Amino acid sequence: PRESMIQNQQQPHQQPPRTQTRRVTPHTTHITVMPPADDPRLRHISDSIRSIPNWPKEGILFQDITTTLLDPVAFGHCVDILYERYKDKKVDVVAGFEARGLIFGAPLALRLKCAFVPLRKPKKLPGETIGEEYTLEYGSDRIEMHVGHVKEGNRVVLVDDLIATGGTMVAGIKLMKKVKADIVEAACILELPLLKGKDKLVEHQVGLYTMVEKDVL
Repeated sequence: PRESMIQNQQQPHQQPPRTQTRRVTPHTTHITVMPPADDPRLRHISDSIRSIPNWPKEGILFQDITTTLLDPVAFGHCVDILYERYKDKKVDVVAGFEARGLIFGAPLALRLKCAFVPLRKPKKLPGETIGEEYTLEYGSDRIEMHVGHVKEGNRVVLVDDLIATGGTMVAGIKLMKKVKADIVEAACILELPLLKGKDKLVEHQVGLYTMVEKDVL
């Protein structure tokens, strides 16, 4: 099942959107200015995400971010906030996860004037690939990118629409480390903190930035 499928029989109690980042690399002199928690853009983004109960099966509450894409203002806020965060970080590559990470990652790369690298499922890319497997609730999956598209020493931002259990993001981190890239940060629009996905990033010494949290389980 996709990470964005959450076991829950009831509609969640909506919490105010929160911003957060986890910095686990102590030797940094760059201070990033984040939008304050009461930034109206964050509320707009949060309100644009709809919850769909019992999809794709009974008991799952699906967080649907496609409604954010229907709203050009909310969609624009997402890209603007990411740009504000990384514009001074000397990013070489934005790597976006299939599928919705591609949607948010590509316009960010355009704004940053850097390369965009898609992280795809197996057999989606035509050239020689390098990949990393990750575990799902039942079975496993894999993400891949073209060989040579992220080079040693490149400064990379990993982008996805949400982080839940963290398996996909960790696979992306391992893939970047496999090619000896420098991971600036992982970034998502939405976090489901009760699933503790960001805890998995700590052991890999990668920070996580998200715009909105929804406390559902």
